[in-house]
Amino acid sequence: MVTLPRLVVAAPSTGQGKTTVATGLMAALSGQGLTVSGHKVGPDYIDPGYHALATGRPGRNLDPHLVGEEQIAPLLLHGARGADIAVLEGVMGLFDGRLGTDGFASTAHVAALTRTPVVLVVDVARMSRSAAAIVAGMATFDPSITVAGVILNRARPGRNTDEIARAMPVPVLGVVPHEESVESPSRHLGLVPAAERLGTSSVIERMAEHIAKHVDLDAVRELAGTAPDLDADPWDPSARVTPVAGSPVVAVAGGRAFTFRYAETTELLSAAGARVVEFDPLHDAALPPGTQALYLGGGFPEVHVGQLAANRPLLGQIRAAVDAGLPTVAECAGLLYLLRELEGTPMAGVLPAGAAMGGRLTLRYPRVTAAGDDLLSRRGESVTGHEFHRTALDAPLRGWQPAWEVDGELIGATSPTLHASYLHVHWAGHPVLAQRFADAAARATPVLPAPAAPAEGVASDLDPAAESTPTTPAAAPADLLLHHGDREATPGLLDFAVNVHPEPRPDWLEAALTEGVAASTRYPDPEPARLALAELHHRRPDEVLVTAGAAEAFELIARMKQWQRPVVVHPQFTEPHAALERAGHQVEAVHCRASDGYRLDPAAVPDDADLVVIGNPTNPTGVLHAAETIAALRRPKRVVVVDEAFMDTIPGESESLAGDRRRGLLVIRSLTKHWSMPGIRAGYVLGNARTIAALAARQIPWSVGSPAITAAVACSSEAARAEAEARAARISGWRAEMAGALQARGYPVSDSATAFLLVRLGAGARERLRRLGVAVRRTDTFPGLADADAWVRVAVRPPATAALLYAALDQLAPR
Repeated sequence: MVTLPRLVVAAPSTGQGKTTVATGLMAALSGQGLTVSGHKVGPDYIDPGYHALATGRPGRNLDPHLVGEEQIAPLLLHGARGADIAVLEGVMGLFDGRLGTDGFASTAHVAALTRTPVVLVVDVARMSRSAAAIVAGMATFDPSITVAGVILNRARPGRNTDEIARAMPVPVLGVVPHEESVESPSRHLGLVPAAERLGTSSVIERMAEHIAKHVDLDAVRELAGTAPDLDADPWDPSARVTPVAGSPVVAVAGGRAFTFRYAETTELLSAAGARVVEFDPLHDAALPPGTQALYLGGGFPEVHVGQLAANRPLLGQIRAAVDAGLPTVAECAGLLYLLRELEGTPMAGVLPAGAAMGGRLTLRYPRVTAAGDDLLSRRGESVTGHEFHRTALDAPLRGWQPAWEVDGELIGATSPTLHASYLHVHWAGHPVLAQRFADAAARATPVLPAPAAPAEGVASDLDPAAESTPTTPAAAPADLLLHHGDREATPGLLDFAVNVHPEPRPDWLEAALTEGVAASTRYPDPEPARLALAELHHRRPDEVLVTAGAAEAFELIARMKQWQRPVVVHPQFTEPHAALERAGHQVEAVHCRASDGYRLDPAAVPDDADLVVIGNPTNPTGVLHAAETIAALRRPKRVVVVDEAFMDTIPGESESLAGDRRRGLLVIRSLTKHWSMPGIRAGYVLGNARTIAALAARQIPWSVGSPAITAAVACSSEAARAEAEARAARISGWRAEMAGALQARGYPVSDSATAFLLVRLGAGARERLRRLGVAVRRTDTFPGLADADAWVRVAVRPPATAALLYAALDQLAPR
């Protein structure tokens, strides 16, 4: 017999607020010093993610359909080992289960199997005494369970709530008013997963405070203590599988795009002798070293499809590995990842079909039969699972054996080394699947060589699905001033050429861009962005002009007047120079000297120059000039333009002139790079009102689209300021690590302050890196850079990605 205080948080129907109450209870009880175990009735993956944050322990699922009735109490005790109390969040309404089964796998069913008292959460926002009748009916509907208390949710203090409470047939444990800040946002398949939501921890804290304030936690604990002892042994994964030899590495997809898997899945694999290593398909350019099997679980790849597609080295490596026989399991999101394309965007290309979002939700809770012998199953075997998706395949998976027969339909694709379908299976209910997967992993050849020889992994990062051969030399620029790094980053190459921030956009920015697209049915109005940016930089609104990226700002300045002697300080981004030439001006270049570390000498600028353009920090050297050194360029009847496109990569933006309101200064800023949205042309100019008005008079109407406007507003918020600073700090750490690693290999590196490094690799190194699958930015297109063909500009990347660059460099011919 095992003693475990516990309670079930249920509701009369979905939408009553039980996830908020249950998660808040978990967090509030944890705040009292208790060790809390969180559980979710049903197959849901998302709520356990919130439970894990609230409790500091893995969230667990209890589903009789998926694992069998006899496993429910053991799995509860397994998940609650060492816990002081367990909180079980229900699913749908208390008695709602699998259709046609009289409530099988319902919350009430699990409460009965685990002999756990039930607390009902009832939304009383639009009710009075009828709420008590609902609770009374639920309390007497099924004598096998005990409804021991109720929490009135979204209640307004006053006579009506008092009357509801007096009428209740069970104790009222709490009266919780509506609080929007603790609610979780939803999208097409339910709540946004905790791993994808910015600031989730702070939301959990607010939930805890809200519940602790309005719920009697002592009464809750007392009620949980009435739960009888359980006559069961905790589930033990090591008793379900037999360890294999060699500790094969099983790579498990994680991160924001792959958040769905049951905790017991990896526990079974570990018990079977595998070494489970998580990787992030959004960021990691290669599978973990020594990978012998691949598990691609569920999640939301359709939300992150652009960034998944941009990681071509990993997609190419996975396609080559799966084609070569790497044991691979792909459930739902994993299936989509292996397709030819998703939402019209290229994916791994293992399976010959595409998929797109549809209007119909597929929701099934079936028992399926294996269609043949494959990696996981044997013909005729039966398992239980669930499907929950809005995407649909655009073609049959021809050439592949189907995985399952369900309701007369054949679904999925299998082979002796691959199992892919929309079906999710809880392996605790079918541990033989884990055993077979581990056995196959133990027999498989590792995908990557040992860490002592990482260089071979770089060549394998090429995308075999690329339409062109990325190892061919990049074409020589037709116009040096118009060359851009995106022309170097051919699909299939590891991209160190483009200085766009490599991390995903925050949820609040994705929401703003979605809002902008929705607003595109009417003509755009940049006024909200202008006001937000003015507040961000402590300027007046008439001192801000919102532009279609920095490029439009350069064009407007070039055409603002007939400049008599325009000067561009080089080396720097060449677009300002090109824009002036397009406007018919003869541009004079002032070159910073290599002997001075490419730092600005104000005396080198002609006194009669009426326009001076300089980058800070500069491209491609990364030099950060002192603000007062640039301000010293000011003269009567002169405009000094400072391109601060990369200033937001500097922690604290210490040398920015964005807030300097002295006459004669124009500051150009870009939002595209730091916020990972180069396709959204979002920028702005800061300066005195008269100059801003002159630029605005030359701006094409509606040049700034709605997504750029909503993005600019979002990137001016408090959340954006905090995230921008955090990104800048991470960049600084990555840059220092990369500089040290490159210098240790004997390569001179510039003293950069921003998101790229100028590295002297020697003549021809850029082309040789390209043949090894790595793109870096050529620098012979930057005027004024000494010995330019010996240098390359390298974008700062996270350590795992940077390691692939080092491996490629180690393959180059001796210098």
